[in-house]
Amino acid sequence: MEATLENSKKGRQQANLAKFSPSWVILNVKDAPGYKMELIDRIRKGVRKADWKQLIHDTGSTEKEFEHILPASISSMQKRSVYGKETSERIYELARLFGLGYEVFDSKEDFKQWLMTPSKTLGGKIPFELLDSSFGFEMVENEIVRIQYNVYS
Repeated sequence: MEATLENSKKGRQQANLAKFSPSWVILNVKDAPGYKMELIDRIRKGVRKADWKQLIHDTGSTEKEFEHILPASISSMQKRSVYGKETSERIYELARLFGLGYEVFDSKEDFKQWLMTPSKTLGGKIPFELLDSSFGFEMVENEIVRIQYNVYS
């Protein structure tokens, strides 16, 4: 019964999201790789401010929390309606990472807690603090996959 309710809730959430938006990627992280060419096109065209705001809402976060991760300042992002390629790419990277995290951890809260807790395998660093570079993203993503498959270093 609970699984059916969860699937129904997920279905309603998906119906309200624009296909291929960053929030859609969170809910469809397994499907997203099949659509990489579409995502590349979306990154090149730029993420709309409304899609960014929806992603922040869906992750239960604030813009301020992502300030050090994004290549543009929050004040400059507030002035734009569509973001540049570099900022758009980082937004989609965040969406993919959160989608994977939500899939692997029991709840959004558990994933967010893990993101903010120092990790031995990441050299005692807080995973969230590593997300300001592509190498950091890769390291955090690899760690989540190791957790998913119960492979600990």
